[in-house]
Amino acid sequence: MPELPEVEAARAAIAEHCLGKKIIKSIIADDTKVIDGVSPKDFEATLTGKTIVAAHRKGKNMWLELDSPPFPTFQYGMAGAVYIKGVAVTKYKRSAVKDDDEWPSKYSKVFVELNDGLEFSFTDKRRFAKVRLLDNPVAVPPISELGPDAFLEPMSVDEFFKSLSKKNIGIKALLLDQGFISGIGNWIADEVLYRVSSFISGVAASGLRIGAIRFEFCSDFTTVDHLNLHGARIHPLQSASSMSKETCERLLNCIHEVIGKAVEVGADSSQFPTNWIFHSREKKGKAFVDGKKIEFITAGGRTTAYVPELQKLSGVQATKEPQKGKRAKGSKNGKDHKNVDEVDGRDVIVKTGEKTSKGRSVSVKGKSKDTLNISRNDAVKDSDSSSGDEDPKNTSRKKPSVGNESKKTTTKKVSKRRKSLESGDSTGDDDENENNRDHKKAKKTKKNMMKQNVESNQNRRSTRKKAQ
Repeated sequence: MPELPEVEAARAAIAEHCLGKKIIKSIIADDTKVIDGVSPKDFEATLTGKTIVAAHRKGKNMWLELDSPPFPTFQYGMAGAVYIKGVAVTKYKRSAVKDDDEWPSKYSKVFVELNDGLEFSFTDKRRFAKVRLLDNPVAVPPISELGPDAFLEPMSVDEFFKSLSKKNIGIKALLLDQGFISGIGNWIADEVLYRVSSFISGVAASGLRIGAIRFEFCSDFTTVDHLNLHGARIHPLQSASSMSKETCERLLNCIHEVIGKAVEVGADSSQFPTNWIFHSREKKGKAFVDGKKIEFITAGGRTTAYVPELQKLSGVQATKEPQKGKRAKGSKNGKDHKNVDEVDGRDVIVKTGEKTSKGRSVSVKGKSKDTLNISRNDAVKDSDSSSGDEDPKNTSRKKPSVGNESKKTTTKKVSKRRKSLESGDSTGDDDENENNRDHKKAKKTKKNMMKQNVESNQNRRSTRKKAQ
């Protein structure tokens, strides 16, 4: 999907080839899902005759400044892309527009012809992009809601550390939050967490200047790896608030380093360093980088590539590392709750930073007495699904069944577990003796029900014989 480097490459191409030129023709697609809040006819009338003065970007959003407002803005979504006829602009996989396709593409949403004959088009095959006309794009959503741009507006180390210290969620989920820092997407987040390391003095470096800002990044990534990368990388689920100032500084430097390199090569992934995890992201099952196995978990709601051998949880979270984001299997007390694993006989929540359906993260204390984030939906899912409330009108018609009895027992156990999780109580619901008693009780109940059914059948057969 397009991230900051891809959008920056498009902005730079328009800035280089289109500034100072007048729009003599425009064709806007009749697609209300992408063209937001304005009719194609009005959009075309607004663009025609205007001169392109500048091209701007913040995060994954781009807008063209014309000689008078309103200005066209482009929110790229999952497959947005800019093409300039006759100009090589970086193409990424999901844009799905080939060089030999018809022009403009059937996926074109905004087509523009300039007074010197140059033509460009904004395309979107998957239709998740948004194109708008705004008088002041930076003053209204979505751009007004974005955090500082990860490339153009770098935070200071103190600002970054202070911000992270207040965020008790997984570091990858935080990096993907465009309201916290804009422009970082899935592959960049994975790359910086894998590559984060201490800077070594004397390693060759190069710089990239945009306006008055100069960005430094290491050009010799292989040298840095060989000098110092052991134990310096960050697990995607590591709590942001648990990170030291030194780690935050290294992470911030690596963000600048990775984005700077990607922008320098125009987002052309074939020119990314060969030892980047980027090149192995889609080789699931047999993915390796520098001889280390890559595994995949879910972090921040996204499929996440990381190297378990190098990226380890630290501090309190080091007790148990999540296993590919799957449900824990076969705990000692017979429980199999989603997002719960067992460590030394204690239930520990291992999936952090997830939001509830109402957008809130719920913090509870599990049996490990460590405060972790857990989705309330996940915590009570078993309870909700096994409530087993019967319709009072139909109870008289139903025969006793073991299933109903089991549901009641399960409801009591899960309800008790939920109370224990919310109150931080570390005793009671996991008592093995209590589980044994419940098991015996359920077994006895099942036996009684079977006996009653046998007797009932015998009585019915006896009644039929007498009637005959």
